[in-house]
Amino acid sequence: MTERSGTAAGDGTPQTVDGTRLHRLLGPPELTWLVDRIRRRMAAGEPLTGSVSLAHPTPEQRLAAERLLGRGPGGGRSLTLRLDTVDAVLRRSGVSPGGLAVAITALTGPVVLRGPARLAEEDAWRKAFARIDAAAEEEPALAPWVARLRGDGLVRRLTGGPEAARSLLDQAATALRALPADPPVSLPAFAARLLGGAHALDDGTALATVTLSGIRALTGFPDGTGAEWRREAWAAAGLLRDELSSTVLTLNLRGTHALDSLADMGEPAVLTLRQLVRRPLAASPPRVHICENPTVLAAAADAHGPDCAPLVCLQGQPSAAGLALLRHLHEGGATLHYHGDFDWGGLRIASALLRRLPWRPWRYTAADYRAAVLVSPEGPPLTGIPVEAPWDSELPDALAEAGVRVEEEAVLDTLLSDLRGVP
Repeated sequence: MTERSGTAAGDGTPQTVDGTRLHRLLGPPELTWLVDRIRRRMAAGEPLTGSVSLAHPTPEQRLAAERLLGRGPGGGRSLTLRLDTVDAVLRRSGVSPGGLAVAITALTGPVVLRGPARLAEEDAWRKAFARIDAAAEEEPALAPWVARLRGDGLVRRLTGGPEAARSLLDQAATALRALPADPPVSLPAFAARLLGGAHALDDGTALATVTLSGIRALTGFPDGTGAEWRREAWAAAGLLRDELSSTVLTLNLRGTHALDSLADMGEPAVLTLRQLVRRPLAASPPRVHICENPTVLAAAADAHGPDCAPLVCLQGQPSAAGLALLRHLHEGGATLHYHGDFDWGGLRIASALLRRLPWRPWRYTAADYRAAVLVSPEGPPLTGIPVEAPWDSELPDALAEAGVRVEEEAVLDTLLSDLRGVP
């Protein structure tokens, strides 16, 4: 069926639209944001004129807007559409001779006009999210998190109303805009300086709950539970519960008496954040390799001992100690070469590190992955949500195509050969 009746809000006259073409133009998921904005205006009794904008649109959203208008909607970081223009396109094309309001009604159903009290409440909730929305405009990594925060009801459950929500989200925005902290700082000191009290981010507070979820979006830190997980999640953003719990594993780094002694023996070292902050390494090698899993470092120590290239193991998500060490090495002139697991979690960790520090892939490209799959085609299946790989745009496609996880242990011999006798 190609025709469907629709009635504009406030206009009792049925209008006929070309339903098939209407769904093709306005119905794609990439234009849901536009349809929702128009419905809100209709429900509020506002005229369908002026412009609506979407910050940080995807290429698919831009393409859908281009199909709707019959031309490119313009460049820039945001996507802006004039409702008058959309209305004219629908009328002129015959898709909806009655215009935009009739089209939206036919596409999504009748629009109920909201009363003043409901409108005032919705306006209060919009204002409650204003500062956190602004923070997401400044840092695109926060945008999906803010969208989830608005839709999952967490803020409403924590606060009960828009006024309390506004205070909570304003403080969360203040905290997130100052993160990641570089250099790392004490969590209580950070809270006292920015949020009015040293205990503002204590476990169990609404502010800690919201801010910590924002930190996960900001840093890519994986989901988890428990006190140790919370400590590491805070530390991923440079906020420290203490200087001793955050550590990093190394092999054959030099620059302190203790490290020099261990490097002479080819033995691994565990460095705390306290050591790195209070007694920074006095020297940086020209090149440092980085791995994700301790198995690689242990095997390198066994295979090469003091002849192994300098190696740092992040043991998954980079800790505050790991970031402090790598930043010091980079500033000292070392080039960083990174390898991780070939799976979506590994790519997520690598991308988070790349946002903090520059590194070069160490056998961590699409070509390396395909070569590894040829050797181990029966590896465990790839699971999880796909992510991008900024250092190699072909790598995510290669993973999706093969559908196989390749952990560092599966390519251990290759990695060890690279580490033999390299200064």
